[in-house]
Amino acid sequence: MKARSFLDTNIAVFAHDADAGPKRSIASSLLAEGLRSETGVSSTQVLQEYFNTATRKLGVPAADARRTMEQLARLDVVQVKPALIFEAVGCHRLNGISFRDALVVRAAVAAGCAVLYSEDLGHGQVIDGVRIENPFRGLAVTAPA
Repeated sequence: MKARSFLDTNIAVFAHDADAGPKRSIASSLLAEGLRSETGVSSTQVLQEYFNTATRKLGVPAADARRTMEQLARLDVVQVKPALIFEAVGCHRLNGISFRDALVVRAAVAAGCAVLYSEDLGHGQVIDGVRIENPFRGLAVTAPA
């Protein structure tokens, strides 16, 4: 049985960003595999953050962003409830990570994920039993023109 994996907001954003270069291909593959194998996990937080980023930073029309959110909602979606928020406070304090990242980690833990795909946390780091993997690690970083 394949391990469950949590897809952070940046995976969803890059998968749908025409200007993301090689990150788009990697993110699209992770999303497609998560959907195909039914091992992909996300959260209501990620859906909200995707909509905000897509519409405000990428200029995606709200209707298009909603369609993408509907695709993301086909993953196993962890609902952020008060208990999870309080767990994230402890994770934030114990691990010295942002509250936003702590909430993602705790959602991954709640869903039984072995891996959390994100470029926001330290690659190879293990937090609360979840291994962080940056799927974009090693890609050349280019400075904006």
